[in-house]
Amino acid sequence: MNASPQALPAEAWNALLAAQPHPTPFMRHEYLAALHASGSATPATGWTPRFTSLWQAGQLVAACAVYLKSHSWGEYVFDQAWAGAYEQHGLTYYPKALVAVPFTPVPGTRLLARDAAARETLLRALVEDCREQGLSSLHLLFATEEDLAACARAGLMLRHNVQFHWKNSTPGFQDFEDFLASLSQDKRKKIRQERRKVREAGVAFRWARGADITAADWDFFYRCYERTYLEHGNPPYLSRDFFRRMAAHMPENWLLFVAERAGRPIASSLIALDAGGRPAVAYGRYWGALERVDCLHFEACYYQPLQWCIAHGVQRFEGGAQGEHKMARALLPVQASSAHWLAHPAFADAVERFLAREGQGVAGYLEQLERRSPLRQTKSA
Repeated sequence: MNASPQALPAEAWNALLAAQPHPTPFMRHEYLAALHASGSATPATGWTPRFTSLWQAGQLVAACAVYLKSHSWGEYVFDQAWAGAYEQHGLTYYPKALVAVPFTPVPGTRLLARDAAARETLLRALVEDCREQGLSSLHLLFATEEDLAACARAGLMLRHNVQFHWKNSTPGFQDFEDFLASLSQDKRKKIRQERRKVREAGVAFRWARGADITAADWDFFYRCYERTYLEHGNPPYLSRDFFRRMAAHMPENWLLFVAERAGRPIASSLIALDAGGRPAVAYGRYWGALERVDCLHFEACYYQPLQWCIAHGVQRFEGGAQGEHKMARALLPVQASSAHWLAHPAFADAVERFLAREGQGVAGYLEQLERRSPLRQTKSA
């Protein structure tokens, strides 16, 4: 166990991550270390790192980002009702063990492992440590099929929810109009109306990627990001220092859109990209505005990023947690899953029954959403 991500060698961690079926930039050593070093995810904020690693002959063969949590904020898989039930019965739910990326509801590999055997050994070590420490539970959030299969074999319970992702066509859309042509008439009309409102309000956009994002751009973005959180009555999860570290250590993974009116910046959205000069996946992350403009959120967070993705051959844009309204912007529903282990047998049984009912509801919800697809229906021959 390591009390800080910096205690693990970055090169070995990143090499193991790169070998996984579904790596994301949010599992890079630089990202996790920045969360800790910036004060964003630390014991003081309820995230106590206990990173776990397995070594063999001096080689890192398995590892994962583990946190002891004193609350359930910043997770996007909601278990507050479970905690409340524990409390009503005089039991302690917190601290719990969490395998996740703080504040980041992006599916990806959670159990970094050289092979399936190493992954299962790592998982057994996690469960055993939870037992030894007397923790209430272990949770793996937004995991991949490989992780979930290992969890199911180990007896963990699976939980499902819904996200919304956009996928490029094959071959890729030629331009935004080509993309619009794939949608039903009412959705095309709605998107054109929303974009026109932003243009007629005198708003134009520019974008910058990587090292081209200036310090002034980052400062402006943070003003927007912070204001959005404060308007909802909460301080932001991430500090300005976190984004300074991103600019210094992972610049190639960030794309910034800035909305301007009369030469003044008024809003921004920050998109994450997987590594490489030609990214395959983009992730909608953060946004904020200093002025109110009708439909500006849709333009900054969906239409501008999708237009960029089409122009640069990006295959997928993940819209983040929740948000059925994203379907009207052609982000389609997909299932995202987590795995859970509870130490208390009676509560484990109760949660298992709850998850069975919830899973049926999620499956029905997915079927309902699929029937409301925004895509243009083509007549069969």
